[in-house]
Amino acid sequence: MTGTLAKGLAVFSLALGSAELAAPRAVARLAGVQGDGAAVRTVTSLYGARELAHGAGILGGRRKAGWVWSRVAGDVLDIATLALGAARKGAEPRRLGLSLAALAGVTVADVVTARGLSSRNGGAGECRAIAAITVNRPRSEVYRHWRDLERLPDFMAHLRSVSTDASGRSHWEATGPAGSTIRWDAEIVEDREDEVLSWRSVGDADVDNSGSVRFRDAAGGRGTEVVVDLRYRPPAGRAGAVVAKLLGEEPNQQLRDDLRRFKQVVELGEVVRSEGSPAGQSTHQQLAQRPAQPVA
Repeated sequence: MTGTLAKGLAVFSLALGSAELAAPRAVARLAGVQGDGAAVRTVTSLYGARELAHGAGILGGRRKAGWVWSRVAGDVLDIATLALGAARKGAEPRRLGLSLAALAGVTVADVVTARGLSSRNGGAGECRAIAAITVNRPRSEVYRHWRDLERLPDFMAHLRSVSTDASGRSHWEATGPAGSTIRWDAEIVEDREDEVLSWRSVGDADVDNSGSVRFRDAAGGRGTEVVVDLRYRPPAGRAGAVVAKLLGEEPNQQLRDDLRRFKQVVELGEVVRSEGSPAGQSTHQQLAQRPAQPVA
């Protein structure tokens, strides 16, 4: 079933790509984007070449899952382009709405197919994220802040909640790509006070992961250097990690920002907020705020 759907998507890509290359202005008008400018023709033609590459890759390539995941990335780009096209002079809202609805359906089909292919192939390789930061506090204080796992969502933007039980295991809920919820249980495998804290996921985790946080004295008496080494296996493998990065939800990006907020929490007692969000310390609120402006 998944293989048949992949072939159907490949044929669809070839047909659409051929149309976009042969008649870029007509395709743009059909989608509701008006204008005879060179920019419309060029963008539509480039997207046509991309579709042809996707179709050929799915039909003839060995790594079909990667090609289908690249279609998902293309879908995201298409949706963004249509949204921008809505602001152009002469845009037709009805046609744009129908085009966006059709794109949403194609995106769902692409995601389902890509996940099915990835699962059938046993997924892909392990991914890794590493980041470090220096916190101007003693090691013991920095370690205690991190060891209190239920406080991690205070500075980790992707975490919704962490709870621990009497056995020492912890239950995690995090925000995944496109607002999805990812859940897993974890256990501590190494805990040396003021030095290292290591963990691994257990059971039927949505995302298998493991990692460590190491604490060591920073040079020149400048506090504590914190080094986080995270390993994870995304459900769609490396191709899924690339798509997540395009959506701004890739762990390397998150980890660096999380450590900056951790430094603020330990050194200042809170995440630094602008005057645009004075009502609380919710991490998600911090992400939505605008840059600080002088008080009028």
